[in-house]
Amino acid sequence: MDLTAAYGFRMDWIVSFVAVARHGGFSAAGKAVFRSQSRISEHVAELERALGVQLFDRTVHPARLTPEGRALVPYAEEILDRLNTLTAAGGEVRFGAYPSAAAWLFPQVVRRLPAGITLLLVEGPSLELEGTLGRGEVDLAIRPVHPPVASESLEHEILWTEPLVAVFEDSHPLAAAESIGLAELAGLPLISIGEASGARQFESHLAFASAGLNPKSAFRTNQPQTLLSLVRHGLGTGVTNALAVTTANLTGVRLVPIRDAGVERQVGLFVHRDRPRTPAMEHVIAAVRAVPPPTWP
Repeated sequence: MDLTAAYGFRMDWIVSFVAVARHGGFSAAGKAVFRSQSRISEHVAELERALGVQLFDRTVHPARLTPEGRALVPYAEEILDRLNTLTAAGGEVRFGAYPSAAAWLFPQVVRRLPAGITLLLVEGPSLELEGTLGRGEVDLAIRPVHPPVASESLEHEILWTEPLVAVFEDSHPLAAAESIGLAELAGLPLISIGEASGARQFESHLAFASAGLNPKSAFRTNQPQTLLSLVRHGLGTGVTNALAVTTANLTGVRLVPIRDAGVERQVGLFVHRDRPRTPAMEHVIAAVRAVPPPTWP
């Protein structure tokens, strides 16, 4: 077969032709594929000129397939069916996530995907995922809503919310408490999630600020395992979101609810609104939505 001959045909001609054949008229076809009737007519006329045959008898209403048109329908439908199979069968999607969300969510998404879709995990701190998604280095990102993204091109939907918890070394006098308040925590050496710059944007810092408290963090880290190790070695009390620590090794530490935090972490699925979504990406988004929200001990 001379593959260059295919360059003379446009896929939207075939889509419009099949739509008219299936729906019994140019107007009905336009409604079915969200195109104007004039555009459908134009596409079919272009296909007829390219093939050198008349596909519809327009002297009757609604237009009827000619013998040549009837002969072409199964071949045109097969082209579209094979194209749908090709686009739905596989593809690669780059999945950005911060560490604890990657640990909890990513395996569950992979297990829900149809065969043929490759999901590439790109882990990074919450603050970096905005730039990664904006530059097109990932196709979607799972990150907290706070700190807020600056780009107006990114949109999100909330997947789950999670409470803040205090993390104590097992031997700490408050490790057996049923709950603890922010004022009591503010008087302890704290280990928090965040970076030195802009750290007050994180939920734990927002909680203290909303209560009129300004505790100083003895240490800050973006890695849950590091936070837990610092607590385990008696270097302070951790304050972080629940998922960060419930997906990590809790040996030697105890989690205590913060009764008056007033702030929860919201985790969202972020995408770039101006970029097209492939069928593979739609499958991944559907799989993310299908995962039930996490639960907390």
